[in-house]
Amino acid sequence: MAVIVALGAFLMTLAGGWTAQRVTDRRHLVLGLAGGLMLGVVGLDLLPEALEAAGTAVFGVPAALLLFVAGFLLAHLVERLLAHLPHSRLRSSGGTPMASHGAGEHNGRSPEVGLTAAAAMVGHSAMDGVAIGAAFQVGGGMGTAVALAVIAHDFADGFNTYTITSLYGNARRRALAMLFADAAAPVVGAASTAFVTIPEPLLGAYLGFFAGALLYLAAAEILPEAHHEHPARSTVLCTITGAAFIWLVVGLSE
Repeated sequence: MAVIVALGAFLMTLAGGWTAQRVTDRRHLVLGLAGGLMLGVVGLDLLPEALEAAGTAVFGVPAALLLFVAGFLLAHLVERLLAHLPHSRLRSSGGTPMASHGAGEHNGRSPEVGLTAAAAMVGHSAMDGVAIGAAFQVGGGMGTAVALAVIAHDFADGFNTYTITSLYGNARRRALAMLFADAAAPVVGAASTAFVTIPEPLLGAYLGFFAGALLYLAAAEILPEAHHEHPARSTVLCTITGAAFIWLVVGLSE
């Protein structure tokens, strides 16, 4: 039953990615919406769950919040390290450099950062599947409630996965590959619960860490890019709409 329900998450993730792909002519609105969705997922979904599952204090601070800060800092560190990696320069027949910047960069962004972020989204989606399977082990009612919440916000996951991968200059086929991996991850995660049970504190620690990394991408990359060329009120409205949508999803799932 958990695997069958997770197929709904698979379809909803693909729907989110398809939407992000089709509105490229309104890229600033797409990014604004993605930033709001990510902010809502972090503040209204991931952090509350992380604090509930791994709320043990370490030197006066909940472990989930410590890992939240660690995830934010690690995302920043990884991006800085990848951005400064040396890239080979293309040369003309005369031996002079054809470009002073790495060919692998896109507007100063390294494609590897986008792939890393998308891979984290895939990991999170797999944990969503695990949550569905674990909830069905508790009972049918619990499983249905968790499944509805996961399916609803997997639209945002698919939307964000495709957007993040593309934003960092990765080719469309890579973005689609990461989207399909993100869509399949809940099904794999749900199936895994037939063999493995993840301790609740470990699950909470992961959610806190992932929330920090996701917040960094939203606040330091997605939203600034959304307002870089089109600082319009409509972009701000899309961001607010994205956060409000996650609030609605969380409220309905309670």
